[in-house]
Order: sequence, then C-alpha cells, then structure tokens
Amino acid sequence: MGILDNFEKGLERAVNGAFAKTFRSGLQPVEISSALKRELDTKAAIVSRDRILVPNSFVVKLSAADYQRMTALGATLIDDLTGIVQKHAADQRFQFAGGLSVTLAEDGRLSTGVLEIESSTIQRDVTWSPVLDVAGKRYPLTTGRTIIGRGREADITVEDSGISRKHLEFLWDGKHAEAKDLDSTNGSQLNGQPLTRSIVEPDSVIQIGRTRVVFRVLAQSAAPEQAPSVAEPQTALQPHQPEPRQPAPQQPPAPDKPKPPQPGGFEWNL
Repeated sequence: MGILDNFEKGLERAVNGAFAKTFRSGLQPVEISSALKRELDTKAAIVSRDRILVPNSFVVKLSAADYQRMTALGATLIDDLTGIVQKHAADQRFQFAGGLSVTLAEDGRLSTGVLEIESSTIQRDVTWSPVLDVAGKRYPLTTGRTIIGRGREADITVEDSGISRKHLEFLWDGKHAEAKDLDSTNGSQLNGQPLTRSIVEPDSVIQIGRTRVVFRVLAQSAAPEQAPSVAEPQTALQPHQPEPRQPAPQQPPAPDKPKPPQPGGFEWNL
C-alpha cells in the first residue's frame, strides 16, 4: 500500500468517524457489503492479462454495539456477505488465491456506525458448498436429490398455495446442478423461461408459484482446525462448550520399602 492509499484510508476513517459521531446511527449490512467490494477493487493486483488476484481473507472490524447487532443475525449474514464478495469478484473477473473467508471482529476503538476491513491473501484449500435460498431461508444441499413442494413429503416444504405438493426436483452430483419440474399444476420458470428440465448455473433463479428459489455455490476455506480467534465469536447458534474434565491422575506405584506418609506431597501434571 502506497502513501496515497494510506492517506485515502485515513481520510475515509476520519469522515466516517465524523458522520458516526454526528448521527449515532447503527451500521447496516449493506454498508458492510459495499465496504467489502471497495476492498476488493482497491487490493486487486494485475498479474497478467487474464489474471487479476484479490485477497481471500476478510476481517470486518466493528464497534461493540454494531458487532452485537450483526452477530445476532446469525450465520446467514456471513453466507450472504460471502456470496456478495464472490459475485463481485466474478463480475470483475477477479481471482482468489484460495478459499474465501469473511469474519466479524469487535474493535473497541471504533465508534458506532464505523467499520474497518482487514484483508489478506492466505493459501487455503477450497470446499464448495451448494445451497438453495427458498423463501428467505437457506438450505444446504446434502443429498443428491431434493424435492421442493407444499406437501409434507417434500424435502423442503413451502407454504405457497401456488405450489404443488411435489413441485420441483433438484439434483446435485457434486459438480453440476439440474432442476426438473414434476408435472406441477402452475409450472416453473428458470431465469424467466419455462422450465421442464435443465442444467442450473450458480445464482440462477427458479420461480415456483409466488416463491423464488435461488441456487448458489459458496466457496469456503478448508483451513485446519484451530482454537477460535477473536474474529470467530461464540454465538447463540454455536454455544461455547466447556472443556471435558480430566480424569484424576493415577497414583504412582508404592516403593519396595514403605515409608511413613510425608506432609504436603505433590501433584502429577499429565
């Protein structure tokens, strides 16, 4: 980062801080997504004509109040932010060096309404997680065949009178997705076109009745397990589990010649 970049960053923080102190308004998710996209654009590095690299690890630093509000939204917020970063990178033809990671962290230096983005490039393996966004809820695709419909026998049940009991079949083979209309009464549309059976690309929209079904494939970093950091808070969705109590250490074998007990003693550290 050059001198001008440092100056712009400092000026942006000063302006944001002044506005935050004036209005005292809480941060909104759309402001986080905008900041992440700006960070991508700022840190993009042209390696060759067909290769523009961007960071793949993002830590969003928030004030205590904003941090509490954002983490209360649960894992869906992180999934949405990750999807937005992915889409912006694809639109700009950016490439990540590894699996994408977006986390939130509390920073006591920041005022309410102010955020900072800390980005870096970390080499990680990538795992791809297919999901369906249906009527505002996110469902991971863990099986090869998923049925969406109004009936209880469907894998994903939607309360929509315009949907058949078994309306749509979704197939995932680990690499490709396919959708099939199950002879429903009102039919289905894929990206505005009538759907009978078709391959489905990421970020495609399927309309059934009054319900939108969005297929996404989210890139997640497969980093080795480690202790949670400040940027990986424990929330109500993932309560902290106390460490299991260690069993009492066994006493060492008695010596050949017994001796009278000594005061005090020592404790074994296993």
